[in-house]
Amino acid sequence: MEYSTFGRHVAVDTWGVDFDLLNNAEFLQAQMVEAAEACGATVLSVQSKQFEPQGATVLVLLSESHLSIHTYPEKGFAALDCYTCGETVDPQVAIEHMLSVLKPKTTHAKKLVRGMGELQVVEPELKHAQLV
Repeated sequence: MEYSTFGRHVAVDTWGVDFDLLNNAEFLQAQMVEAAEACGATVLSVQSKQFEPQGATVLVLLSESHLSIHTYPEKGFAALDCYTCGETVDPQVAIEHMLSVLKPKTTHAKKLVRGMGELQVVEPELKHAQLV
């Protein structure tokens, strides 16, 4: 089997997200697995950490690469990213799922096209968030 170096990496900073959503690693883990499955990715493993006094990190290892979230509930902030190799899994679908769950007031997003030579940076068209 020949593997492609082509990949897409979508990174989004979200602001104005509800404290309770961002401060629940168990809930975020379930949503992240759903997001991975929604984009057709194969989940290999999941790690999560609930921080004290607040905050969470969830890492979903995918056969195609990874999906992650790091939260700062006290600031209403979450950093999301999803990188997938090949052309069959679209990381933007996973990000869209998470944005529909988190409902941020503001987002800042970039998509990197990787593995084709020089990195290409493009503006993703996100349905569930207004790009600023």
